[in-house]
Amino acid sequence: MAPSGTIAASGGLKAPDAARVDWIDYAKGICIVMVVMMHSVLGVELAAGETGFMHVLVAFAKPFRMPDFFLISGLFLPLVIDRDWRTYLDRKVVHFAYFYVVWVTIQFGFKAPAFAAETSWRDAGLLYLESFVEPFGTLWFIYLLPIFFVITKLTRRIPPLAIWLIAAALETARVATGWTAIDEICARFVYFYSGYLFAPYVFALSDRARNHPAWALAALATWTLVNGGLVMLGASEWKFVSLVLGFAGACAIITMGTLLARVQWLNVFRFCGEHSIVIYLAFFLPMAATRTLLLRTGIIPDIGAVSLIVTIAGVIGSLAVWQIALRLGGNFLFERPDAFWIAPKKTGPRLQAAE
Repeated sequence: MAPSGTIAASGGLKAPDAARVDWIDYAKGICIVMVVMMHSVLGVELAAGETGFMHVLVAFAKPFRMPDFFLISGLFLPLVIDRDWRTYLDRKVVHFAYFYVVWVTIQFGFKAPAFAAETSWRDAGLLYLESFVEPFGTLWFIYLLPIFFVITKLTRRIPPLAIWLIAAALETARVATGWTAIDEICARFVYFYSGYLFAPYVFALSDRARNHPAWALAALATWTLVNGGLVMLGASEWKFVSLVLGFAGACAIITMGTLLARVQWLNVFRFCGEHSIVIYLAFFLPMAATRTLLLRTGIIPDIGAVSLIVTIAGVIGSLAVWQIALRLGGNFLFERPDAFWIAPKKTGPRLQAAE
């Protein structure tokens, strides 16, 4: 997972496998921080029974927080989708399945005593088995990614426009079966597939933002007002509006990431983007521990401030867990061991979308 060299946005899909695209790391960093912020803020507010100033930021980011993450996840797929099925499944299914199994077991281990106290250890065990059908806790994103990769490869012979229209229709249909996997596939696949299908246009957008920063800033200002206004009015959840805001927000984060990469500001987001999988897997523990400590002691009365501290603790704490694991020989928590590769192990740095 060590980051490699970086290339500019103009590298696009022709960039060598050994390079990183700078704005993608910034964009991913912004996204993963927003994900941690959402879980932290809503968790604190639920436990405290009141809301704070951070709730506004979570609401503002809701229309685009996950659409952008899924869109970025599909960007590099055109480079690898023609691989043989064995290699493809190893990189795109086994890779994420391994981390899901490891971390759902860890998360469940912390929560199992509470589940057992409410019901029984037998029911807790059944709930653990159910987590392989119904995504558990914060891990639903990496549960869905392998499914999206397989669907995209299986449907390659179907006209892409037809797939995109079906995916857009499913997002608009507001499918609500009660099963997270089904509901989220319907709601999110259109963004992942768009990243795959329109990757050249996404890189072109980044190039334009890098070459015309003044116009890019003006576009970001306009988007901020429109997105914020629609969220305040409650219109961001409307059919079709949510789809448009999802894509608009994804474009905004891409533009923002490009501008930050251009001037090399806020490199903390770049670092978070380079290690987004580490943060995503491990943030739940420091987040929950900090939330419990602050709310039980009451040392900080303002719920917004508590939410902000819990968010920071989730990000920094996850990186600390990663470093401690590496020093204690727990590499398997963040790196897939050789025994769990079903295709020849690749050498050298990874593509960002595969991490």
